[in-house]
Amino acid sequence: MTEENRIPTITFQCRVGDEEPEDGGCPIGGEFVGKTTDDLFAGKRVVVFSLPGAFTPTCSTYQLPGFEENYNTITNDLGVDEIYVSSVNDSFVMNAWAQHLGIKNVKVIPDGNGELAESLGMLIDFKHKGFGMRSRRFAVVINDSKVEKMFVEPEASKDNDDPYGETSPENIMDYLTA
Repeated sequence: MTEENRIPTITFQCRVGDEEPEDGGCPIGGEFVGKTTDDLFAGKRVVVFSLPGAFTPTCSTYQLPGFEENYNTITNDLGVDEIYVSSVNDSFVMNAWAQHLGIKNVKVIPDGNGELAESLGMLIDFKHKGFGMRSRRFAVVINDSKVEKMFVEPEASKDNDDPYGETSPENIMDYLTA
């Protein structure tokens, strides 16, 4: 990250327009559209939370559903324009995960190359779990493309291999309310 805590310009390859065939199967027919950090963050105050992987237990059970459930409160009452979830996964995976969980409001950012996580110092080695390089669990309030506040979970330990609390929607809402 730069001295001004400005998010660098990164292009995410977002898959849009795919539709699931009537007889089931993988959604098809769409295209990749490049969306940049400037497109997503410039001139806005947003919350981005990131996690080790789509379809993982804590992320799917608590974090993403919690932000979805609190979306209207955060965006209507607490001065936030948009909420994004990011993971070092491709757009097909991120879209399937959001669809599977019935997510209608929180937008997905497919950080497939880990560039956003890396720019924030949050790209870590998860090879011991077979994940490769992934994002550490964090949340960030970004105001006009600059980091306003970071929330980072403590390092995993043998007693707690998936710490969660700092990046919960409730903790972020406490900050936004203060």
